Amino acid sequence: MNIAIATARGIAAAHKDVPGGLLPALHGIQDALGHVPADAVPAIADEFNLSRAEVHGVISYYHHFRATPAARHVIHICRAEACQAMGADALVAHARKHLGCELHGHSRDGEFTLEPAYCLGLCASSPALLMDDELHARVTPQAFDELVAVARSAA
Repeated sequence: MNIAIATARGIAAAHKDVPGGLLPALHGIQDALGHVPADAVPAIADEFNLSRAEVHGVISYYHHFRATPAARHVIHICRAEACQAMGADALVAHARKHLGCELHGHSRDGEFTLEPAYCLGLCASSPALLMDDELHARVTPQAFDELVAVARSAA
């Protein structure tokens, strides 16, 4: 058994007797491995006495879970209504162009993963984004470029 499957099985086993434990287990697996590997799904399903289809359905339903590892920097741009009303669609378009990737994709240089988020809780200060677990409010295209440049220079 490879290390990713063993890790996933261990985390799933720790949550299997908790009501609603699948979601915390998946979060734990993604935190530990950076994603939820497809080859770990049978082990997770086995621990929870679920079908592989049921586990895959939960993973694919929630946008937060990734089947492949993220890049070194992860950018979540809020797509909720308040942020959309304040320019998030234009910010997403700018980010896609600047990074050279679509949502759920990686930048041309492989340094950034661009993800949607569905409310970051900064509705009064929108549009908002989360970059490497740090919230940013009232993000303009220029501010986005500056955040990306700072992240690149921190390498």
